[in-house]
Amino acid sequence: MTKYKIATLPGDGIGPEVMTTAVSILEVLAESRGDIAFEFTELPVGDELKARTGIAMPQGTVEAIRESDAALFAAVGETAKEVILPLRQELELYANVRPTKVYPNVPSLKEGVDIVMVRENTEGLYKMVGHRGPDWGVNLRIITRQASERIARFAFEYAVRNGRSKVTSVHKNNVLDLTCGVFLEACRGVAESYPGIGYQEMIVDACAMKLILSPEQFDVLVTTNMFGDILSDEAAAIVGGLGMAPSGNIGEKNGIFEPVHGSAPDIAGKGIANPIAMILSASMMLEWLGETELSKTIETAVIEVLEEAETLTPDLGGSATTEQVAAAIEKKI
Repeated sequence: MTKYKIATLPGDGIGPEVMTTAVSILEVLAESRGDIAFEFTELPVGDELKARTGIAMPQGTVEAIRESDAALFAAVGETAKEVILPLRQELELYANVRPTKVYPNVPSLKEGVDIVMVRENTEGLYKMVGHRGPDWGVNLRIITRQASERIARFAFEYAVRNGRSKVTSVHKNNVLDLTCGVFLEACRGVAESYPGIGYQEMIVDACAMKLILSPEQFDVLVTTNMFGDILSDEAAAIVGGLGMAPSGNIGEKNGIFEPVHGSAPDIAGKGIANPIAMILSASMMLEWLGETELSKTIETAVIEVLEEAETLTPDLGGSATTEQVAAAIEKKI
């Protein structure tokens, strides 16, 4: 029997609610197979923990994730820069992968959208290097050739592995030429090693517009940290909102998988949060672990529930609860 050690970080707001559904579905999946098992270790992080203890992420959290096979992260609120950003940087989770895909019976701006955003995850403005005076502030945008080449190669390798045909490098080189220049030079150099994959470059503001007007022209997008953060949320709106947007933070040795949505305090505790982004993040985790068949089992179950359109949360036009959606997916499994 294959056994995986999974760290779970439920966090704040709707985080614990959606995390419960993902863990339950993985347990049902393991029970239905019989040759796989999961050992879950819950790690407390976030706003509520900081309010009680003064610390948003206890010592030992990074090491606990490092010793696990993978981790599931749900959501934190104001302490994001004290939790998920340090986790990404300390564990060298350099690639943030955010699929943007239209699913059945999900309100979307365009049909047939299937984009993957590959975002550099360890530097840029989110390196959190800067200075603050009484009436001014400076954040340094740090872009290195090493990190740029690494994320570009990840994007092209992803395209090859998943039958994708084009990589678009998104930048602001017309203004931020000192940093985007480094990024673009790295992307161009890597692109030369992949003649079978189309390559183009696009300024970030033009990309933001074209994502809305003609998202079907995109396949894999690769970009720097903040641009990727903003564009991936925009892209999620095209395919039904953040409740349908999973993601993975991936490094050479570790992976943390999380829904793109935040803690959503306005609906926390009401039992109406859409758990699908969290569940699809668990599916991404299984794929990263090499359990491709199990990953597809989860996504197929999600698709079948969406196709029936009988068990949908309010954000998708239904009236089902978080638990009811999870139960429907479990039944399909």
